[in-house]
Amino acid sequence: METQKKYSFIRRNLLKIKLTRKDLSQVSLILTYLRPYRLQFSSGLIFIFLSSLTSMALPFLLKELIDSARGLSPKGFLHSGSRITIALIIALMLQTLFTFIRSYLFTLVGEKLLSDIRKDVYARMIMMSMNFFSQRRVGELSSRLNSDLSQIQNSITYLFAELIRGVLTILIGIALILFISVKLTLAMLAIVPLLAITAVFFSRRIRRGARETQDQLADTNIILHETLQGIANVKAFTNEWFEISRYGASMNKAIRLAIRNGKNRGLLSSGLMFGTFGTIVLIVWFGTVLMSSGKLSFGDLTAFVIYTVYVGGNIASFAELFSQLQRALGATQRVRELLDSIPESIENKNSTVESKNRLYGKINISNVSFYYSSRESVQVLDEVSIHIEPGSKVAIVGQSGAGKSTIAALLLRFYEPSKGNIFFDGRDAGSIPLSQLRKQIAVVPQEVFLFGGTILENIEYGKPGAPMSEVEKAARLAYAHEFIVEFPEGYNTVVGERGIKLSGGQRQRIAIARAILKDPVVLILDEATSALDAASEFIVQKALENLMRSRTSVIIAHRLSTIRSADQIVVLDKGRIQEKGTHAELAAKEDGLYRHLNRRQLD
Repeated sequence: METQKKYSFIRRNLLKIKLTRKDLSQVSLILTYLRPYRLQFSSGLIFIFLSSLTSMALPFLLKELIDSARGLSPKGFLHSGSRITIALIIALMLQTLFTFIRSYLFTLVGEKLLSDIRKDVYARMIMMSMNFFSQRRVGELSSRLNSDLSQIQNSITYLFAELIRGVLTILIGIALILFISVKLTLAMLAIVPLLAITAVFFSRRIRRGARETQDQLADTNIILHETLQGIANVKAFTNEWFEISRYGASMNKAIRLAIRNGKNRGLLSSGLMFGTFGTIVLIVWFGTVLMSSGKLSFGDLTAFVIYTVYVGGNIASFAELFSQLQRALGATQRVRELLDSIPESIENKNSTVESKNRLYGKINISNVSFYYSSRESVQVLDEVSIHIEPGSKVAIVGQSGAGKSTIAALLLRFYEPSKGNIFFDGRDAGSIPLSQLRKQIAVVPQEVFLFGGTILENIEYGKPGAPMSEVEKAARLAYAHEFIVEFPEGYNTVVGERGIKLSGGQRQRIAIARAILKDPVVLILDEATSALDAASEFIVQKALENLMRSRTSVIIAHRLSTIRSADQIVVLDKGRIQEKGTHAELAAKEDGLYRHLNRRQLD
């Protein structure tokens, strides 16, 4: 009755730790990426089998060598100790060779597979919508590309191989010890249910603890990324020690979780080791009893003990391997969530705009309302309608939070209107392929982002592969060529992280040159001069005039002095249009919001 209860307990709990359908779906992701390398992977499996086979042959040959010294050597090739020794050396050499080839093949497959997954994750990540990025932090996404993918790589290069090798070793080992002595084998296997109970008890805790530790480490990485990205603010507010404390607290929490999980793994491993090697002690004792009765030779007992160590050691190692498998499945799950996310419709890599999708610059924003999905109660835009003729300049002004930059984001289709429509040349924006639409729109933002490469690379970003003559022409129109050639390296000058080696005005002119090189139909200037001093603003304003020439321009402005010549000025307040007209018309309104804003800036 007690035995029945014990096996019932094991059966119930084994169901809890077996691979679920969800886990198998994570494995299927890895199998999908394994497909191009199935030949190398299959070869690796063959060499795992050969390595295990030659490894298990060593105790058998050692048994024959011991028995030969006692006059029990069999006839045939292995009839002498010298020949058995030669066979042992050959088996050892083959085992070493097979292990090396197996390790090389799995490393090869693991590295190539990881590279493929990393490329796909990166591609899927940057093709996601702005709404996706607004709900996630850089550190979290970086963690997906680093720690999670490293877990997957480890599962291919090490974990799978060790699991398969361990299973083969156990199966071959049990077959051989059954051949040597059925009684000893049954005595050894009697302890397995107890070992299984120990594994069942701790495995669930280990799996949960591994996931918690991974999540906490991801949170710690987020703090690291945010601190380094905002290092200027950290130093300006002298918050170095605050950030050190914040990072330390998060790291300490991760350490506590890791130590607690390590304690569970240690209890599991030590319990299994105790059970395994306790079994060996009992087996040796029982073997000596069988030897004394003449039912077992000394060589048989030696081989049996070695095989038992092999089998027991691999059973004990399964605890750690199972824990690593759970971490790998958790990492695969997070990567799969990203790969299964629906990206923006970036249709093709074609750098040219098809004639049927070519824009001429007419824009109609019709009764557009908008709120962010994470803040549905906050209405950012409310029934906004703006008509923009081709080649005209329309300025959108208003206080901070009025919704100006949101209109720019909607024109670029970073987000879709909650209500209403946006039309380009009479066509609904949603009917124009996204990549074709954005290729014809350029943005010069207030805070210019430059990549850490050279000036040439940053200007070329507007039209990758453009000839140097076009790059220089764009730089001249942006009034950037003059300061660029003053650098010793000229256009090959490295601008540093986020363009830190350049002044604000220089960064703006690089951004304008980039936009000119792109040759857009629609231009969006998002407060492009508001952060500049008077001298820099004058030069940048001249560059912007070159950029806006013959282009439909949407100017989001805080400084009203920069938009006096606009064909139309739209005044926003709390997401609603309050006024429309030219500068002269709006400035003449006695109680108009534009006049009030204009007077306040002049004061």
